[in-house]
Amino acid sequence: MTRLRVGVIGATGAVGQKFVELLEGHPWFEITALAASDRSAGHRYSEAVNWIGSAPIPASIASMEVVSLNTELPCDFVFSGLHASVADHAEPRLASEGYPVISNAKSFRMHKDVPLLIPEINPDHTALIENQDWGQGGYIVTNPNCSTVGLTCALKPLHDAFGLEAVQVTTMQALSGAGYPGVPSLDALANVVPFIGGEEDKLVHEPNKLLGRLVDGAIQTETITISAQCNRVPILEGHLECVSVKLGSCVSSDEVCRAFKSYVSPIRTLELPTEPDNFLHVFEDERFPQPRRHSELGGGMTVSIGRIRPCEVLDHKFVVLSHNTVRGAAGGAVLNAELLLKQGLLQPRKAHVPHNIGTAEGS
Repeated sequence: MTRLRVGVIGATGAVGQKFVELLEGHPWFEITALAASDRSAGHRYSEAVNWIGSAPIPASIASMEVVSLNTELPCDFVFSGLHASVADHAEPRLASEGYPVISNAKSFRMHKDVPLLIPEINPDHTALIENQDWGQGGYIVTNPNCSTVGLTCALKPLHDAFGLEAVQVTTMQALSGAGYPGVPSLDALANVVPFIGGEEDKLVHEPNKLLGRLVDGAIQTETITISAQCNRVPILEGHLECVSVKLGSCVSSDEVCRAFKSYVSPIRTLELPTEPDNFLHVFEDERFPQPRRHSELGGGMTVSIGRIRPCEVLDHKFVVLSHNTVRGAAGGAVLNAELLLKQGLLQPRKAHVPHNIGTAEGS
């Protein structure tokens, strides 16, 4: 298979760096363009980036020249690690020039014609692409907020099996979710910050779009009542969420556990490289899951669930753990691209005319 050419925009930011990490050696995709702000353009990637990865910059990438976002990108599609303030303008312009844009930004997640995608949850929502009209075959696909991802992955089996009426969730979110440099050290050290701007609103609305049904080319969003409280805690990776649910039918906690264990991913037969062997891992040990021990399960793509038990206020409660920068960000976007390729929605691009998009660093 000839690998598709990938551009990473916002390449020097935290999410852009994670794309670089995860795409090293990918069997289907090859990075051929790195774009960032004008202050980074013209420098080697190793010189332009403040690398925060645990492994060295891949040798094949370190010497690549970073280009300005104003430059024509020699690639078939792009991964966007841009901050929303830049993505608002940059991503539509890229799409209008014929680039498929697979975005981590919040800018277009709730747009009615843009798929908000978790492949194991709603792969059919990619049909929304047909409604987009940016010109020259370009489109935008988004992945959800990092805290939405773990929650929705856990809600899907319950919604399918029993129906969902209400959800209460309290998150304990890793520092890496704030990007770099992120939360000031004197706020983060031995402390909990009980506010993350805009986060609770995303948890209230995004799952209802993700769990919605595709009917006549449009998403019928669900109307599940969700109450969310979001906290930043002093761990590096992994968002832990304490979830209580009210179901549409009366079932036991054992039945809830079986629903998690028996859920079959709709993309299981596609053999996508980034899809984990176990989409959901259910722990029997009441001490688990724990971020330090279990965030990396499935290469960071497995969502872990534990402490399933009756709830005194709603029906049942449990704990969910997901890796926020892999499953909840770059890894989720890479899996989206793999699904799009399998569905015939990604292919080599023909020659295109230069475009002109605004400049700013990704985060």
